[in-house]
Amino acid sequence: MTNLTFAAALTTAIALGTPVLAGEFDPMAPVAMPAAQLTYFNLNPAIQMADAYGELTKGAHGTFGKFPANFDSGLHTHTGAYHGIVLQGIMTNPFEGDKAPPEMVAGSYWYVPAGMEHSTLCISDEPCAFFFYADSAFDFIPVK
Repeated sequence: MTNLTFAAALTTAIALGTPVLAGEFDPMAPVAMPAAQLTYFNLNPAIQMADAYGELTKGAHGTFGKFPANFDSGLHTHTGAYHGIVLQGIMTNPFEGDKAPPEMVAGSYWYVPAGMEHSTLCISDEPCAFFFYADSAFDFIPVK
């Protein structure tokens, strides 16, 4: 999938609204969600997401994601900041033209400030899995 195709598909999926599976988060209620109970949906043909809490397209959320092996999201920004944690594979996030971003294995953390140009890549020969969370809705704005 080309970066332009990915960007168009992701932008469309977000604009139409992604199905919300996790519902409202109650900070007074305990949660235990085994991995087998996560319900992944296709955000586009290449990316799968599963809600842990909140609503990806509406506000604060925690979301699991999967990228195929050797995948590049293309250069983009987000309106809101977010935090990410690598769970499987090797990922990288070149920020604003970074030519040598660190390779991040399982257990690695990254943070993207609102409006910062970056790409998110799975650079391993195995698919990548990650968890990300934010205080605001997720969007994807391709950089031209």
